[in-house]
Amino acid sequence: MIIKDIRIFSKNLQKNNLIVNTILKTQFSFDIIFIQELSWVTICSIPSLKSEGEALVEVPNHPNWLTFSRNLSSANDSSRVITYVNIRLSSFCFSLHKDIYNHRDISLISFFNNNNIFFLINVYSDSSQSGLKYLKNTEANISNILVMTGDFNIRNNLWDPYYLYHFIHSNLLFDIADSFFLGLSILTNRVPTRYPDNNQDSNSVLDLMFLRFRSEELNNHSIHPDWHLVLDHALLTIIISIIEEYI
Repeated sequence: MIIKDIRIFSKNLQKNNLIVNTILKTQFSFDIIFIQELSWVTICSIPSLKSEGEALVEVPNHPNWLTFSRNLSSANDSSRVITYVNIRLSSFCFSLHKDIYNHRDISLISFFNNNNIFFLINVYSDSSQSGLKYLKNTEANISNILVMTGDFNIRNNLWDPYYLYHFIHSNLLFDIADSFFLGLSILTNRVPTRYPDNNQDSNSVLDLMFLRFRSEELNNHSIHPDWHLVLDHALLTIIISIIEEYI
């Protein structure tokens, strides 16, 4: 079996697990879901002979989705990105590569297709750009990266018509993208991806996609019309066609 198209759904949920549960129940037409800023919640208390019970903390799960996330080691190091893969793609052997990138804000996923391995990266970069700095400073020899997407928290007039300047962290982001042989994808519907909840801040474009160079099939993405104004962040969607030269 060879996969030729991958439908990806990416969104910052700002720790609202009600939304992620809704997504998992309703967006089954997508193949992969990238979530940023999810919330770890206490599922139940595990009985113990030594104490009243130990809290079992998990991220939302659903039987139709394979869940990929770092294990919770501490509250201060809980993963802020998670990847869900539709179970219909389970035969492609998706894996989370903590052996390459082990950071709360980075999710590197691989899958096999026609005896080749491909990679996808889900990123959340906070105001201090800790995730991007980690990517820049961590040596990794990775080829066949198809997509890097997520909430980068970087404004730049190259992709944000509401911003007139070149933010210094843009250089860091482009250095990383270049090292992965990825280019910036431009929205087909030029609308903001973040809507502030006050009158002082302007709309902005913070959620981006970087796609593999030299592919006519991997050249654009769009805001999902049904999720345009859910929470503050819009939803990025893309259909990736893995064309013959890559399989």
